[in-house]
Amino acid sequence: MSRDDTVAEIREAVAETAPTIRAGLPGRREKGDAENPTGDRRLAADEYADDLLEDCLGGIDGVGEYASEERAAVVDTGTGLSVAVDPLDGSSNLKPNNVMGTIVGVYDAPLPARGRDLIAAGYVLYGPLTTMVFAEGASATEYLIEEGVASELRTGVTLPEDPTVYGFGGRVPDWPDDFAAYAESVESELKLRYGGAMIGDINQVLTYGGVFAYPGLRSAPEGKLRLQFEANPVGYVIRAAGGRTSDGDGSILDIDPDGLHDRTPTHLGNASLIERLESTLD
Repeated sequence: MSRDDTVAEIREAVAETAPTIRAGLPGRREKGDAENPTGDRRLAADEYADDLLEDCLGGIDGVGEYASEERAAVVDTGTGLSVAVDPLDGSSNLKPNNVMGTIVGVYDAPLPARGRDLIAAGYVLYGPLTTMVFAEGASATEYLIEEGVASELRTGVTLPEDPTVYGFGGRVPDWPDDFAAYAESVESELKLRYGGAMIGDINQVLTYGGVFAYPGLRSAPEGKLRLQFEANPVGYVIRAAGGRTSDGDGSILDIDPDGLHDRTPTHLGNASLIERLESTLD
């Protein structure tokens, strides 16, 4: 099977699994006893989504590795591409019934890998509709998922040139002074859209234009978001849509990871807003 065929199978498998993940959420809102490798308490829904995706993606001919935010180590599934997954992004939103998603990155390198090794990435959004944005190379496409089948809604998705929204994570008193100054500079220009799930906030930015950030904090200079499972794949989608990524100094996609569960300060959105951010940060 060619690399392109494998990517197509991964995209179709993610779409096929999405309704099953969504249908399984109502009965899996309770917290389990275990924590994931970065110390977050897992919900039964996290484990359920992870198991489904491992079975579905790991069984594809041409997928050699499966890794998840919920697992300490990479799972060897054969020979081929590496798939890194956040099975249920924003799972803490399950209790109040807010938006959640699934993030998938397809790397042509053993994990952990640089974002430049991504050849495709995408996310599913469990909102009023179930949608998927999937990027390959310099092209991003939005799909509607119905009964496990993805149909195109928009091809050549790009960030609007006139941005209107922003969403920043972390407690405001924990923001470094330079990031707080940047936030103050944009809040008079843009509308706040922050819902506690990265994918929901990113989808707002992709729809309306703007900037999303989970910066390095005073208490956690490395930030919160995981490089392999969140920052790299979503950054790849934003870049395909004409935007930019930054860890504060340069592109997130250029970071050389030390470990599978590394974190990074994450800033994504319209190029002009990311350039302003980098000029503001010390």
